[in-house]
Amino acid sequence: MAPEFFVTGATGNAGGAVVRALVADGHEARALVRARGDVSLPPGVEPVVGDLNRPETFATALRGIRGIFLLSGYEHLPELLSEASDAGVERVVLLSSSAAPGGDLSNAVARYHVLSERAVRDSGMPWTFLQPNSFMSNTLRWLPQLQEGDVVRLPFADVVISTIDPADLGAVAAKAMATSELEGRELRLSGPEALCPADQIRILGSAIGRNLRFEPQSNEEAREEMSAAMPAEYVDAFFSFFVDGTIDETTVLPTVREILGREPRSFAQWVASHVDAFR
Repeated sequence: MAPEFFVTGATGNAGGAVVRALVADGHEARALVRARGDVSLPPGVEPVVGDLNRPETFATALRGIRGIFLLSGYEHLPELLSEASDAGVERVVLLSSSAAPGGDLSNAVARYHVLSERAVRDSGMPWTFLQPNSFMSNTLRWLPQLQEGDVVRLPFADVVISTIDPADLGAVAAKAMATSELEGRELRLSGPEALCPADQIRILGSAIGRNLRFEPQSNEEAREEMSAAMPAEYVDAFFSFFVDGTIDETTVLPTVREILGREPRSFAQWVASHVDAFR
């Protein structure tokens, strides 16, 4: 049976979850990778070597594809969508952001998601937009600190977020790719509970048997650290989100339950399934 689905970003947290969800649902898929030997894919997933910034490098692999999972923010997204349309792809599922619904083009992070959504709409292809809260897998960014000791220092200590397990996003994406049920919908996605950083660290510490301690960073410290890792406009964007409160990632949304017929996975469940990564 020829693959019917194409997943970009297949080695990332989101794209990898989409690949696994498609396989779990009995589908075969093609997965875009930068080099064939770089990643181990599940059985039933065919690697396709290509570059999202050069859609012509994998255009032939779009033939026979019913649904495609795309990432936001790529300059040549319109060209990729044109290639997909010409190849007969039936629907597009775009990984967007909780920042997109506000439509704020002055915010660097929101802007590239808004413009990506606009490109997909303009393509004329049937679409579904996934607008998730922050991923539970962002917790893996704490690993360097955990390797140094039991103190985890993080910004935005008072911000309470209903983070989402990428596996739940993957399951929603797989359904959106395989059926027409979710076409034309902008799906805001959250997990089942809203937690602050201290709550997450407490849950993680209990799971791995360590007495972890949370230390909040001041906004000044956070800005300095973030500025060393990303452009200033992105730092400003995150401060707008989490200090000025221009997005709502706190509200627990029913979307995952309504689409999948089950509750989204909790942070404790995510930690339990990834505990070896923290030991």
